Amino acid sequence: MKTLFLITLLLVSQINEAKQLSAGPMLGHVALRGANIWVQSPDQGKVSITYWPEQQTKQTTTVEASVNAALGNIHTFKLTGLEPGTSYQYSIEINGRKEKTDETYQFTTQTLWQWRTDPPDFSIMAGSCNFINESDYDRPGKPYGSGHEAIFSQIASEDADAMFWIGDNWYYREVDFDAEQNLLHRVKRDRSQSFLQPIYQKFANYATWDDHDFGPNNSGSEFIFKEQALEIFKNYWANPSYGTPGQAGVFTKASYNDIEFFMMDNRYNKSHENFPDGPDKVFYGQEQLTWLKNSLMASYAPFKIIVGGGQMLNNHHDYEGWDKYRYERDPFLAWLDNNKITGVMFLSGDKHHTEMLRADRPDAYPLYEMTCSPLTAGTHSSKSGGDLDNPRLVPGSLVNEHNYCKFSFSGPRTDRRLKIEVIGHGGKKYWSKQIKSSVLSYTQVNK
Repeated sequence: MKTLFLITLLLVSQINEAKQLSAGPMLGHVALRGANIWVQSPDQGKVSITYWPEQQTKQTTTVEASVNAALGNIHTFKLTGLEPGTSYQYSIEINGRKEKTDETYQFTTQTLWQWRTDPPDFSIMAGSCNFINESDYDRPGKPYGSGHEAIFSQIASEDADAMFWIGDNWYYREVDFDAEQNLLHRVKRDRSQSFLQPIYQKFANYATWDDHDFGPNNSGSEFIFKEQALEIFKNYWANPSYGTPGQAGVFTKASYNDIEFFMMDNRYNKSHENFPDGPDKVFYGQEQLTWLKNSLMASYAPFKIIVGGGQMLNNHHDYEGWDKYRYERDPFLAWLDNNKITGVMFLSGDKHHTEMLRADRPDAYPLYEMTCSPLTAGTHSSKSGGDLDNPRLVPGSLVNEHNYCKFSFSGPRTDRRLKIEVIGHGGKKYWSKQIKSSVLSYTQVNK
C-alpha cells in the first residue's frame, strides 16, 4: 500500500510539474494597440498568456487557446486592447501550469506620434542565411554553419526595436523536402535552439523567405510541397499578414513608426530561372506587383524599403536574382520613375556576403540595395560572382564574414536620416553609411 501511495504521489507530482516552452515566446508584429506572440508547447492541450501593464500586476488579462498539435503544438496569440507607447509584462501557462522560468517577458507597443510629435528615433536589425548543423543529414566534411553563439548573442545585446529575417532563416535538407510530412522536422529543430530565444523574446520579429526555408535550392512554383511550406512558414512566424485574397504567399507590409517595409515573396510563384524571359516568366508575379505598386502609391513613408530574399538590382552575377527576370523587373523600375515614387530602397539576403549596390538613374535619385548575409552559413570568397568589378558595388561595402545589418532612423519628420551599420562578432563594425531621406527625392535631383 505504501509503495502504491508513493507511486501515485510521484505521478501526481509529474503531472503538476511546471514545464518550459519548447521554443519562444517569440514576439512578432507589434502595433499601436496590439501585439502577436508565438509560443511552442512541449505538450498538446492548452496554452494561456497573462499580460499586464508594466508594474501593474492587478490589471491582468488572460487569454487561453488550444495549440496546433499537427504543426508541433504551436499557437500565436493576437493581443488586443493595448495602449500605445506602453510596456507590458506577460507570463505563459502550459495546460494550467505556469511555465518554469525565472524570466518575466515584456514588450512595448508602438508610439502614437502621428499628428502629435516628430516620429521616434528607432533601430531595426536585419540578417539572412542561418545554417544550423545536423551532422547526420548534412553534407560530409566541414560543418557549413558556425559562430551561432557569437553572432546571436551580439544581436541580442543591441538596443533595437525589431529583427528582420530576410530569407534562408532555416535550411531544409534533402531528407526534409522529399516528403511533405518531413518539412516540419527542420523548423522545429532550428526554432528550439537556445541561442535564438533571447532574440525572439526581446525584439519584434518579422520574416520573409528565400529558397532554403521554402524548399530545395533555387526552388519556386514547381516545388510540389509549396502549400505545406507556406502553411509552416505562416504558423512559425507572427507577421502582420500573409499574401492577399487573390494571391497566396508570405508577402506583407510591416510598418514601424514612420518607416514601411514591403516584404516580398520571391518563391511561391517564381518561374524557374532558365525559363525563357517574357510575359510567362515571373519572379514576384503580377498580383503581388500590383499590390506593391498600390502600397507604394499609398505610402507617405520617408523610406520605403522593399525587402526580398534574393537580390533585385544586381546585374553582374551568375546567381539567382530579379535580373534574370528583366521582362518583369525593368518595367517596375521604370514605373517607380514614371510615378515619381520617393524614398525607395531595397533590402535583400541570400548572397553569403554583405554589400551595398547603387543603381544610378538619369534624372532620378539613385536606387540603393543593401544585401545582408550571412548570419551563420558559410561565407563566399570576395572573388566569387564578379562582385569586386560590379559597377553598381559601392566601394568598400563588401564584407565576407558573419554579420548583420543595423538600420537606425532619426531626425525630424521633414528630415529623416538612415544610418546603416554592418556589425560582426564581438560588435566589430565593418562600415557605416548615412542616407538622408531628402536625397531619395525628385526635388533633390531637379535642383
